[in-house]
Amino acid sequence: MSSISGISSSPSVHKPLTRSIIPNTTRSSSYSLLSFQSRSSKLDDDTRSVKVKAQSLARNVNISINHKSPGLEKDPNLLWSRYVDWLYQHKELGLYLDVSRLGFTDEFVQQMLPRFDNAFKAMEELEKGAIANPDEGRMVGHYWLRKPDLAPNPSLKIQIHKTLDAVCKFADDVISCKITPPSSPHGRFTQILSVGIGGSALGPQFVAEALAPDNPPLKIRFIDNTDPAGIDHQIAQLGPELASTLVIVISKSGGTPETRNGLLEVQKAFREAGLVFAKQGVAITQENSLLDNTARIEGWLARFPMFDWVGGRTSEMSAVGLLPAALQAIDIREMLAGAALMDEATRSTELRNNPAALLALCWYWASDGVGSKDMVVLPYKDSLLLFSRYLQQLVMESIGKEFDLDGNRVNQGLSVYGNKGSTDQHAYIQQLREGVHNFFVTFIEVLRDRPPGHDWELEPGVTCGDYLFGMLQGTRSALYSNNRESITVTVQEVTPRSVGALVALYERAVGLYAALVNINAYHQPGVEAGKRAAGEVLALQKRVLAVLKNASCDQPVVPLTLDEIADRCHSPEDIEMICKIIMHMAANDRAIIAEGSCGSPRSMKVFLTECDIDESLHSLTTTVGLFLSRRSGLFPVGLSLFPVQSVPSLRRSIVPVVPVVLSLPPWCRHLYSTSVSRRHLYSTSVPVVLSIPPRSPVVLSLPPRFPVALSLPPRFPVDLSM
Repeated sequence: MSSISGISSSPSVHKPLTRSIIPNTTRSSSYSLLSFQSRSSKLDDDTRSVKVKAQSLARNVNISINHKSPGLEKDPNLLWSRYVDWLYQHKELGLYLDVSRLGFTDEFVQQMLPRFDNAFKAMEELEKGAIANPDEGRMVGHYWLRKPDLAPNPSLKIQIHKTLDAVCKFADDVISCKITPPSSPHGRFTQILSVGIGGSALGPQFVAEALAPDNPPLKIRFIDNTDPAGIDHQIAQLGPELASTLVIVISKSGGTPETRNGLLEVQKAFREAGLVFAKQGVAITQENSLLDNTARIEGWLARFPMFDWVGGRTSEMSAVGLLPAALQAIDIREMLAGAALMDEATRSTELRNNPAALLALCWYWASDGVGSKDMVVLPYKDSLLLFSRYLQQLVMESIGKEFDLDGNRVNQGLSVYGNKGSTDQHAYIQQLREGVHNFFVTFIEVLRDRPPGHDWELEPGVTCGDYLFGMLQGTRSALYSNNRESITVTVQEVTPRSVGALVALYERAVGLYAALVNINAYHQPGVEAGKRAAGEVLALQKRVLAVLKNASCDQPVVPLTLDEIADRCHSPEDIEMICKIIMHMAANDRAIIAEGSCGSPRSMKVFLTECDIDESLHSLTTTVGLFLSRRSGLFPVGLSLFPVQSVPSLRRSIVPVVPVVLSLPPWCRHLYSTSVSRRHLYSTSVPVVLSIPPRSPVVLSLPPRFPVALSLPPRFPVDLSM
């Protein structure tokens, strides 16, 4: 049976704990050999030992010092003393950090101090403007956002102040109806649709969930993926309020595919609703990016900058996070104030007085400095549900690196996942207490249950919040009694100031931990590799489509096997990906599986749902271009036509003919062109489009010097008779 402090009353089994540490006084590849007798099974110990030794070899370790200590402390009095000794409190922020339920020893702490000295120096240089992201040659300046005086030059300081002032003014003008949508019956903006992904979404989502009032002046929705159904759902949920929706498009480069796709889908919805997107669009992007230039040329409602020296996952205190928050009436200056206070605390070079350093110390201890255990984040507050998702990106994208700063392969990382309390009681706490011991827990505790004067007792002496408190403390104790380690971060209540402090706390902890293990926390080559691979898949899909188009226009149509498609694509090594491409196309009615099934890929034979011409002639399937060219003298008109006979795939697919009679002014001379020119196809401006019903003759009169385009139904050939 366990006590409420997590101390077993039955005899505890103390297994020897061994860790080998060597001081690292330089930022070199000389790293410690970390090995210890596991608190779990011998198998876990062997597995971990192999992993740690492999890491150590990669880091050219040649010295080790062993220190043995007992297992987790179970004596109530000693545990209480440990709690008091290691408890961190920030009085002004009302924040506490309890690391007493981790079993690190005094010897371990002493041997980590030289590394922390180096980490503190690295962080100091970072804040002064050093190139802290050497792989991309960039400064790292998210700390300057809450204290612009730290910026290394006056121009950056001015940019930060100007951006914050512009965000506040724009949000105030929208909320006060000084800025309104042109077509809304409400006469004001009522909704925000934020289009962005990764750091451009996770931070704003977390802050909105944590801090938005019950009835904000503008409610926010997010398109944070390129899932068509998800995009359709968000737009459908807006309904007629699309006319009163402020669309914020967030992309640092302006070329992020998911964000671009979301923008195009939203713009299409605006066109279909008869709305002018530019009058309701806002861009947050880097200056002169593709998105910035588009917004400027099209005259979007507003543009706000993203800075080269702020990464997506650390951008919550930039316009990325501040503008959506301000539009929801969240006090963004309080968020910045809370972050600034935490930044000041985490600049301390005394380990015990630096909460971020304490977190980094705990992460290193719990995961052996090589990510051998996962971090489970359990916020016991519904409004902090998304904090674990936010930390998932912040920690994993920063720490998960294949190479260290010296080029050694280290495969670092720290896996993060979580739910919320006490929902987790009914989800995975069972495994955490009794299953595989491959984790440590971070509890997020909020002391204030409800605003003052709103609480009441469900039963004598017990409120609803007391149950939540009991679940947290009970879970912490139950885990510790079974040798499961944990950290507890406590805030007084969820406010803009405390949320800003939490963001700053974990940003600094990530930076310090990265310095301890000698990696670059501020780039993401793995993400970029994934984007490149996705591009290769789409390029392969285009080749597959081209092959299928050609085959589907043959008479009779002969379906192709996957091997034949791969061979014609000159990519036999990509046949599995081609199979997946075909499966996706077939599920979306873009291809027909004539024989076989997806469950038996070798039996599949495929063709397209309709004959089409190759990409270079794609425009000719629906449009015949009639162009007027200015010549010398009396402006005679040159008419270029592309007859059906010049496009074999169209000629073969003749269906009921739409006769077209072209009536030209007598002074116009005509000519036939049997070649296809992209210059011809795209050279017109101010086109007039005429739709032709099936089997209906149409007479076109061409005004002088006026370009005309003739739009035909798909698959309808044209008998070009004069």
